[in-house]
Amino acid sequence: MDSVRVLPRLDPSGSYKFTTPSKRIHDHPDVAEFLVSRAYGDLTTFLLQLNRSMFPVRSTEEDGTVQTWPLNSEAVEFSAPVRQLQQLLLRLEAILDEAPPDTGPRRFGNISFRKWYQIVESRAAQLLEEFLAPEVLQTQSADPQGPSAREELTAYFLGSWGSAQRLDYGTGHELSFLAFLAGIWKLNGFPLADRGVEERAIVVGVIEPYLELIRSIIKTYTLEPAGSHGVWGLDDHSFLPYIFGSAQLSPAITPSDRTPEEGSLTDAPSPNGVAKANIVARERRHNMYFSAIGFIYDVKRGPFWEHSPMLFDISGIPAGWAKINKGMIKMYNAEVLSKFPVVQHFPFGSLFSWDRDPNAVAPPSSIHSSSGPQRKPTPTDPGSTSASNDGSAELTTTKAPWATPRSTAAAPPPMGATAAPWASTRLPDSARPPVPSTRLPDTSRMPPGPMASTRAPWARNPDGP
Repeated sequence: MDSVRVLPRLDPSGSYKFTTPSKRIHDHPDVAEFLVSRAYGDLTTFLLQLNRSMFPVRSTEEDGTVQTWPLNSEAVEFSAPVRQLQQLLLRLEAILDEAPPDTGPRRFGNISFRKWYQIVESRAAQLLEEFLAPEVLQTQSADPQGPSAREELTAYFLGSWGSAQRLDYGTGHELSFLAFLAGIWKLNGFPLADRGVEERAIVVGVIEPYLELIRSIIKTYTLEPAGSHGVWGLDDHSFLPYIFGSAQLSPAITPSDRTPEEGSLTDAPSPNGVAKANIVARERRHNMYFSAIGFIYDVKRGPFWEHSPMLFDISGIPAGWAKINKGMIKMYNAEVLSKFPVVQHFPFGSLFSWDRDPNAVAPPSSIHSSSGPQRKPTPTDPGSTSASNDGSAELTTTKAPWATPRSTAAAPPPMGATAAPWASTRLPDSARPPVPSTRLPDTSRMPPGPMASTRAPWARNPDGP
């Protein structure tokens, strides 16, 4: 049986000492500390918990019927807290009308976004009071004069919408919204239900509408990508829809099944459909992965393989959507949770604690978390990377998470032939070279420590073991 941990909830009869969330990640070595913190364990637990819930479910009865979880269907039941969060998102969308974009010439980062953000910030307490259950915000505090649960949730809520200073949005802000929802979960803000029921409602009923609102904000205010890898990144702004969307199209499971690592749902669209506009237009209404791809089509022009080479490479993985899902989780760990530019602004309080997780295993030295300012490297620094003479680190972007190491003398790959993750190099209308035979470690079970980042491509050689 697949043992997927569930994020623990606070005992509602107890009292807790809340703290004001604060910045703890100041340079690269702090990322290694984050990867063994209680906050990291809670965030990854919640992510895997949500991911598992989005796999189609096969009945244990003789008929073996399969229940899928498409967007905008009645298959997912929304609880009262989920519906309240939907109303909160609608209220935030309405505030767009109060801060119309500035008409002055500006390619990126319309300054009116600052007005929208300031309005949201000024009304944050009122909005949370209106749309969250009173028992969530009034969770008993051991220090009545100190910070409250509201103060902690507000930090993650306000961190979810982008930077008013830099006029950008990226996966760090998306992570903050995940933490906001996880904080509500820990504070007993979602009802107890059968495993997966409330988690699916959170993904389909809250996270997808949040992503749609974010896309409206990005288009309205032409926000810059935050911490983007440029053409070599997975997506300019988001990551979560690729995780949950690939789970939607993976093979059906029963509650006792292990999370599959290969294969696809019967009749699921082929992954290579992302490069076909007609398929994207059809599938984006039902699936989070294709919904995210559809937004790329909305804002970018030109051949898909050219402006989104990594997603294009992934589309050629022959092992199906479950393989893509597994690789996406590994990539999220490597490219979001382990990257200094992404996690440097994440604040830590009591709900997401900087304290070391006693069950955590120290992460191996990896290039994935090397982007950031460095303390002077020492042989004992976990994940130490080279720094420039003035002490500042060079911004290192991974050519390919989990890709086979390349010789330093090798020439860089040409545009459109990214040394992209998990798949052989793919050029339009040309044959793929074979992928080295590799085996991935089993990550279907939530590890006690950090999710290990794999150095290997996602896809096994079709002719190999």
